Amino acid sequence: MDGYESLESIGSGSFGLIRKVRRKADGKILARKEIDYRKMTTKEKEQLVAEVNILKDLKHPNIVQFLERVIDREHCFIYILMEYCEGGDLAAVIKRHKESSTPIPEEFVWNIMVQLIMALHECHHGTTTNEETHQVTPRPILHRDLKPDNVFLDGKHNVKLGDFGLSRSLTNPQKAFAQTYVGTPFYMSPELIGEFTYDAKSDIWSLGCVIYELCALQPPFLADTQAQLSARIKEGRVQSLPGNYTQELNQIVKWMLQVNVSL
Repeated sequence: MDGYESLESIGSGSFGLIRKVRRKADGKILARKEIDYRKMTTKEKEQLVAEVNILKDLKHPNIVQFLERVIDREHCFIYILMEYCEGGDLAAVIKRHKESSTPIPEEFVWNIMVQLIMALHECHHGTTTNEETHQVTPRPILHRDLKPDNVFLDGKHNVKLGDFGLSRSLTNPQKAFAQTYVGTPFYMSPELIGEFTYDAKSDIWSLGCVIYELCALQPPFLADTQAQLSARIKEGRVQSLPGNYTQELNQIVKWMLQVNVSL
């Protein structure tokens, strides 16, 4: 990592931290995940490899750009270099507005929603091209952990969907569902709560939860226990958005949070 100047830490997790770095060649500011893989189980290492492979395939203006992976075998660290999002994440935006008791402007909410839809469309309906044969094949990916903390903003408030650590690439697009899930309970869809098979619609449900929270400054489903939360998500009853938001936005959020009664 001699080509980079280490700056301040901007986040941390179970296996390491995320650091701001400056690329010496051109002075560009980037984000670098620093992961100590000695602490990881075999499953967690496989998840990390899957995340890197997914990030390498995803190239879209509304998805955090992957730049490079470096393995330091001597110190048992993996470094993942990515685009730096100076605008922070949506969780920080929500927190600021909640603390000041000021609503987030509807224009901002629409802007975020449209860009997240474009990012998810790339995930769900993207393709990959074989460099040798030039054959184009579907490359569907489920994000599986869409939440305010994983939606980043650049300096111009452009959305950058990130943190694909729990994502799953569907190797058989004809069988467009998956069966294992680890994610954040407040944003989990009814089929995930009920341990049913799920598909891209679960990401849309999570998107509905995020947009609702931007407007109400709290998730649509709240509870004191996991059992209560699960019951409320399966029931799918949500209060209307605060009165300062349009009926059109209300309807779109309710559409994304529709429960399939057969589950």
